[in-house]
Amino acid sequence: MPRFAFAKCEEGEASIEMPSVKGSGGSIEESSTESPREYRLYKRRWIGLLALVVLNIVTGMALVWFGPIANAVVNDFGFTLDQINWFGNVVNVVYPASLAVPYLYGRLGLRRMGYIGSTLFVVSGWVRYAGTARSLSKSGSLALIMVGQLLAGLSVPIFQVIVPSYSERWFDLKGRTTATMIMGLANPVGNALGQLIPPLVGTTRQSLLVMAIIYTVAAPFVFLVGDHPPTPPTFAATHKHPSMLSLVRAMLGKLPRDQYTYMTVRQRMDFTIMILVFGILVGIINAFTILTAQQLGPYGYSSDTAGFMGAALLLVGLVAAAVTAPLYDRVFTHHLALSCKLLTPIMAACWIALIWEIKPNNDVVLYILMAIIGATSLSLLPVVLELAVELTRNADGSSAILWLSTNLFGLIFVLVEGALRAGPDADPPLNMHHAVIFQASLVAAAVLLIFGAEGKQTRRTQDELKRDQAERAAHEHAHVAVVEVPSDRDENSSPEPAHNLEKGDSTLSSSDSPVGPVVPDGGELRVS
Repeated sequence: MPRFAFAKCEEGEASIEMPSVKGSGGSIEESSTESPREYRLYKRRWIGLLALVVLNIVTGMALVWFGPIANAVVNDFGFTLDQINWFGNVVNVVYPASLAVPYLYGRLGLRRMGYIGSTLFVVSGWVRYAGTARSLSKSGSLALIMVGQLLAGLSVPIFQVIVPSYSERWFDLKGRTTATMIMGLANPVGNALGQLIPPLVGTTRQSLLVMAIIYTVAAPFVFLVGDHPPTPPTFAATHKHPSMLSLVRAMLGKLPRDQYTYMTVRQRMDFTIMILVFGILVGIINAFTILTAQQLGPYGYSSDTAGFMGAALLLVGLVAAAVTAPLYDRVFTHHLALSCKLLTPIMAACWIALIWEIKPNNDVVLYILMAIIGATSLSLLPVVLELAVELTRNADGSSAILWLSTNLFGLIFVLVEGALRAGPDADPPLNMHHAVIFQASLVAAAVLLIFGAEGKQTRRTQDELKRDQAERAAHEHAHVAVVEVPSDRDENSSPEPAHNLEKGDSTLSSSDSPVGPVVPDGGELRVS
């Protein structure tokens, strides 16, 4: 008979050791190591999450740093507005490197990849600051700042792409979406800070010095990130990282049906819709944050006001996402696609309203529209990331493709909207009214696309099945003596009596020590 045991993982929670089982819908032996006999949570997962939040915040600043101070940079360095726009565009140009992140992650591990990413963004900060030297020519300053932005752009996907994978490896069903939300929205937090800080810290040269210091201070957080827990928290986390090639083959219908990452025709269609919708909606926001001052400035709004409006969009969105993400983990667990269909029309209505509301002395209305756009957009960001993993069962690959689409679309949108800028003889001069119409039209088209998605959550269904099997096995073996099995003791050695157990409590006082089958009087057995 297989041996079952409970293990202490979190306060009030227990995990269950169980025999190896084959996954539904695929052969685990082909895509994973031996199935674990235990699902566990570790408190140190929050330390790694905090570190990835900090690192994603810092990398998120590079894209928008020059947006709110674009006009000041023109005056200080003599660059053109189109050249300044390329400081943001170059981050998008190098983002196709994200396709290599899943492969490198599998070869080097998360921590070593983190070392590479943190080194890149620290070097980028000081190269940018070197470009502010007054002894340099205009072309010399432009070249150094552009190189700094390019290095920063290479670091962005390293920390951004692995967010859903870290959630899958370290968190269970009750925390996975929330973890993705916290880490996934760290990059928009960086965007918001990148909108707020530059206008407030003095001259443009001083702002780049501040940026270099921030990058240097944040880099050591990479040492707090762990590759993976000793024991996975869910069935999905038992699998090895699927390669990017396996996702490509799945999308082309080339994988056998018994593979864990096999995708049906419906799932392939849904993932394609997710790529387009996510790319358009996030790409529009990225373009808007880069061009905020240029869209609002002709109507009399200062750089500070433009920065505050861009920050309002992002910060209100963060609050909304913080409120909604736990609901997706515990209440609306099977309604990710439905949430997208309900919220995107509201978002589209606000983008359309901007066509008429970007006008002089209309601050209050613009702040309200920014807040609604942020609340609807950013609360859906982790939802789409999680839904993509549900469809593909490939966290790294799906995340890389989604973020690549946002940067590709963002690059195109910035170039197109720059070309749509009115001339100096327009009223008002250099206004971007046609660019705002372009934004609204694309968002409306994306909303229509999302209604074609079904969004069946296959991964969650499999995880819930394995969790239920573990619960049934636990109840079948409930009447067994309580024993403690120290982690360093051989499995065949004699157990020792457990201590510090109270009536009604299914956990031990030590934080991570595995224990034998626990049957507390009146206690309820739960599986994390």
